[in-house]
Amino acid sequence: MTQKFQGASIVEQGVKFGIVIVQPQVLTTFDKTEANRIIAYFETRVFGVPVVLMTPDPMNHAPRYYGRTDIVNFLANVPVNAIPWQEYTVND
Repeated sequence: MTQKFQGASIVEQGVKFGIVIVQPQVLTTFDKTEANRIIAYFETRVFGVPVVLMTPDPMNHAPRYYGRTDIVNFLANVPVNAIPWQEYTVND
């Protein structure tokens, strides 16, 4: 099965990580188990590095991030349009 998703691969201050855009309900209903399962999938099957989940704010406020605290804190100060987003394809 082929899946497409929007994300980014970033190296900042020697730390490589991935960001995956998810549906808002993943982080608003906040089932930590499901969010952690999604992170584990993308860390092991796609990026091979730590992954943070992101959902855009529907009111154009700051996006919401979930994942490793140091990466989330870093991303809180990065404009969303400065992130090198791209479409990825994963074959399961």
